[in-house]
Amino acid sequence: MTSVLGISKKTLVEIEKGRSSLGWMGSIALCTIFENSEIIAGVFGGNPTDIIMTLAFDGNEPVYPQTMGGKVWWKTVRTANGYKIQQNIISQHYRILDGTDRRICSSFDYTEINNKFLEVSEHGDD
Repeated sequence: MTSVLGISKKTLVEIEKGRSSLGWMGSIALCTIFENSEIIAGVFGGNPTDIIMTLAFDGNEPVYPQTMGGKVWWKTVRTANGYKIQQNIISQHYRILDGTDRRICSSFDYTEINNKFLEVSEHGDD
């Protein structure tokens, strides 16, 4: 693990004991390398890339691929005109899906998500 993440054995031990943090770049590397890990998916409540994208693109949403519609790690909070707000049951972050289950945006801020939801559900995603 130390060679994969580019850290020393001492640093890894400190992280495991909760005395140190892996940091942003190390966390991204870990999540990217092990993105198909069931353990990491269980910890994050789905693909960890969702949380990374939410944090990295706050306010500047990329074009997201189609999702599976939130069948496992998501609860639907609100729906209107084919759009839905969902909340991840593990991380508690929110996302908006369109009628084809493509993610429009995501955020930890419900007010921000709700405002965007009102905009897209009334006028469509521009």
